[in-house]
Amino acid sequence: MEKSTRKYEAIVIGTSAGGLTALHRVFSQLDEKFRLPILIVQHVSPNYESRLPVLLSQYGTGLVREAEDKDQVREGNVYISPPNYHLLVEPDKSLALSVQDRVNLSRPSIDVLFETASEAYCESLVGIILTGTTSDGANGLSTIQKRCGLTIVQSPESAEFDIMPRAALAASSPDFILPLNEIGLFMNSLSNRG
Repeated sequence: MEKSTRKYEAIVIGTSAGGLTALHRVFSQLDEKFRLPILIVQHVSPNYESRLPVLLSQYGTGLVREAEDKDQVREGNVYISPPNYHLLVEPDKSLALSVQDRVNLSRPSIDVLFETASEAYCESLVGIILTGTTSDGANGLSTIQKRCGLTIVQSPESAEFDIMPRAALAASSPDFILPLNEIGLFMNSLSNRG
């Protein structure tokens, strides 16, 4: 089935510096009836209390909270990696948290989420890279693409920090390169399929 008509089951998003603003913009565009589960890795300091659950819960996308070990991924919910924990997707599509070594100097690591989610969801996964100052996520997005998932990169010109989008573009050829103000709208089109 063509990617343009495929029904997707989950979205993973990776971001770092500038991510709070970028995610706010993306979520402000989502329909109230948006149903795809969203899993997010936002690089934060290990001792930082993430404001993401509060910020994103103002949008009508379902339950928004930090992920917990053994959570079952549910339609319409948003799961955010806790500070200092890798977020993984198990083969049964439940979530796991890990304090294993940093990957790309990061914990949580975008690559860890993207690679484990691509094993669980294969071609029914959507991967999105937003603004950031590291190359974390580039390999993970490439893995999603190799497993025939849909890949999206924020256009470097629209990113507050363009290192992460540029690293993703250097590692693979994403299906879409979109300016920030179009990503949420595009996600709506994916959620409304089937």
